[in-house]
Amino acid sequence: MTGGMVIIGAGECGGRATLTLRDLGFEGQVTLVGDEPHLPYERPPLSKEAMTSAAPVIKAIASDELLAECSIRHIHSVRAVAIDRAAHVVRLSDGSSLSYDKLLLATGSVPRKLPMPGLGGRCVYLRTFNDALAIRAHLSAGNRVAIIGGGFIGLELAASARKLGATVTVLEAQPRILMRGVPSEIAEIIHKSHEAEGVKVLTGQGITAIADDGAEVRITLADGREIVADLAVIGIGAVPVTALAAEAGLAIDNGIAVDGTLRTDDPDIFAAGDCCSFPLAVYGGRRVRLEAWRNAQEQGALAAKNMLGANEAHAAVPWFWSDQYGLTLQIAGLSDEGKSTVRRDLDDGAFILFHLTEDGRLVAASGIGPGNAVARDIRLAEMLIAKRASPAPEALGSQTVKLKSLLAA
Repeated sequence: MTGGMVIIGAGECGGRATLTLRDLGFEGQVTLVGDEPHLPYERPPLSKEAMTSAAPVIKAIASDELLAECSIRHIHSVRAVAIDRAAHVVRLSDGSSLSYDKLLLATGSVPRKLPMPGLGGRCVYLRTFNDALAIRAHLSAGNRVAIIGGGFIGLELAASARKLGATVTVLEAQPRILMRGVPSEIAEIIHKSHEAEGVKVLTGQGITAIADDGAEVRITLADGREIVADLAVIGIGAVPVTALAAEAGLAIDNGIAVDGTLRTDDPDIFAAGDCCSFPLAVYGGRRVRLEAWRNAQEQGALAAKNMLGANEAHAAVPWFWSDQYGLTLQIAGLSDEGKSTVRRDLDDGAFILFHLTEDGRLVAASGIGPGNAVARDIRLAEMLIAKRASPAPEALGSQTVKLKSLLAA
């Protein structure tokens, strides 16, 4: 080998891939390229601990010492600007270039931009640690924060802002919060928990105008009401970073299109994490793109294996989680695959909804409760989904029937 392994994107996925290459005994060159000045770090804490802890710190995936010990070259603060597939070369924004034998694109996603005039310096997005620091500076008692978008990031940020004493209004254009992938019964509990903590949650409200004069932001709603805030945080979804791949002629389909082994239509280029769409065998090859911490970890490791020739297909069941006000939401699988639900009540007001297909196959489980109340059962449900099991609905709904026994059946 000459060029070795090049990984573009130094987030969770890219960071895990580089370390896995070394764990698997690869001794050639490994180069990790990232556009931020930081070490590879975890993003989930950005909307939580990075906002509320006494001193915000980056939760790094690897230290400089570990990268040095593993002989991983980390090039930071530069972007990859072009891929020459024929020459096996990546060109960087600083004018340098890297040759590769195998290339991994772990370029992630960026916040979806709000397509409206009137946005200024007080209308911000959360993606990086530096974004988190800038937002945190506004989260104090007496400050008014408007959060546009009632998805996971916006709601976690709302919880953090309230913890710090800011006045918070959440604006969601859809009929309810967490429309994507979260059952309405669970979304309602989260909605009520926010209101109980003093957050104003306005749903079914489109925005007709935004005016940011540098001192405050005035947001006009479809019904004529006006929300005035010191800061507006926009969290209306994420867009996969695909321009580099598209310009290199790789197939794009709601992300960089890869096969089950995370290989693009170029045999020497792989893609993993938020930036790629891939077929999920457990759902009949349905092509999905997942913006999730665990998926980034799993795919980073799998891409590394397959860059070394393992040719192993991605078989993990999707898993998501969110913490807000001491409540933990966990979802295994894709709930929109289900046609009916069965509820299992647990202790302390926790419960799990099992989502079944018309022919009775378990395809997802959504749970909510304090702390780790649902973690064990969601993990068992995940294993049942992976087995393509069709447990009896009455057994799923019964507290007296252990899920472990259904797994053994």
